[in-house]
Amino acid sequence: MLNITRNSLHEKVDLRQYESGKKVFAERNQKYFNRFLIVFAVILVIVLFLPWTQTVAGKGYVTTLTPDQRPQTIQSPIPGRIEKWYIREGDFVEKGDTLLHISEIKSEYFDPKLVDRTGDQIRVKESSQKSYEEKIRFLTNQVGALQQEKELKIDQAKNKLKQSRLKYRSDSIDLQAAETNLEIARSQFNRAQTLNEEGLKSTQDLENARLKLQEAQAKKVAQENKLLASENEIINAEIELNRIQAEYAEKISKTQSERSTAESSMFQNQADISKLETSYSNYETRRDMYFIRAPQSGYINKAIKAGIGESFKEGEPLVSIMPANYELAVETYVDPIDMPLLHVGESVRVQFDGWPAIVFSGWPNSSYGTFGARIVAIENFISPNGKYRVLLAPDEEDHEWPTEIKIGSGASTLALLEDVPIWYELWRQLNGFPPNYYTPEESGNMAEKK
Repeated sequence: MLNITRNSLHEKVDLRQYESGKKVFAERNQKYFNRFLIVFAVILVIVLFLPWTQTVAGKGYVTTLTPDQRPQTIQSPIPGRIEKWYIREGDFVEKGDTLLHISEIKSEYFDPKLVDRTGDQIRVKESSQKSYEEKIRFLTNQVGALQQEKELKIDQAKNKLKQSRLKYRSDSIDLQAAETNLEIARSQFNRAQTLNEEGLKSTQDLENARLKLQEAQAKKVAQENKLLASENEIINAEIELNRIQAEYAEKISKTQSERSTAESSMFQNQADISKLETSYSNYETRRDMYFIRAPQSGYINKAIKAGIGESFKEGEPLVSIMPANYELAVETYVDPIDMPLLHVGESVRVQFDGWPAIVFSGWPNSSYGTFGARIVAIENFISPNGKYRVLLAPDEEDHEWPTEIKIGSGASTLALLEDVPIWYELWRQLNGFPPNYYTPEESGNMAEKK
């Protein structure tokens, strides 16, 4: 059959006489098969030139558009112990509703009248503050009175000093008059003595002249004593003036020192009042924290700390809540090589897990079960999974997203890029090249405007 031997069997035996030989060696018409191949090749060439939309695929999950709409845990800013629950899992709560009641576990806050006692301390300190203010006012008035009295005493001492100086001047003039009288009496005595020696004056006249001379000498000595006394009065008046200034300076300084001490005590009392008011406000706020309330309206997902009497630390999650009102979004992740190809505002097709879909990545218009979205944010720093995070919002011009979709469910995304021929996309895929880099028209126009 294979004609690999030198004994050619087909030359001796006619294989066509057998049914199988007839079927194998019979001449067949290949016209229809050749036509089929030609038509298939033409169709294949036409398909290779059809447009194909390049895409960037990503995997992510459903989330919310804004952070305040995402599921959150409720923590207590203070440590405590659970006393009573007011809700159950799955309940709907309004903003401000009480979720649970806790109690203190720190000994410094055990006193149930801690806030009232702190308020009493504040009132006592405020009374002390008024006393300090009154004392400062009295001391200020006392300083003013002392200064006024000092001025009057100084004026009095200055007047006395002035009087002493005038008296000294008067006594000086009287001393000069006494000296003049002494000179006259001495001249008269000398003249009387000369005349007495010549016999022109009697001894009685001489004695009278001597008596007048002695009287003049006595008056001069008395006037000198009087002048010295006046000088001493001037010195005493100056000493009194200095004493008054020193005395009242000491009194005023002492009063001012007492006022400064009172002011210092008042300022310290003010600081104590401020500390007590801060403590009072903190205690009051802390007492209000014994009731854990809902930060926003939503559904209770899970009680993380269950039971009664269970203790917890500050910042430890107690309850998980899902906001009632939210806007759906998709958080997807793309490879770093594809990240430069994405721009804010570009169209993206989304396929949700559990939602039936038929996806043609290159022909998004022919896909079924996918929904439109647009890129609203692109992360500038790589995520821990080695990819870049992209946030998608529903496309208002496309079909609405299903309301049955739950937050956290998976999603597959296809970011739509340039339209290229299918042959080019096959060539790119076979060579492992990235999609074509391009800039959207809106970005280009904005760059030209700048």
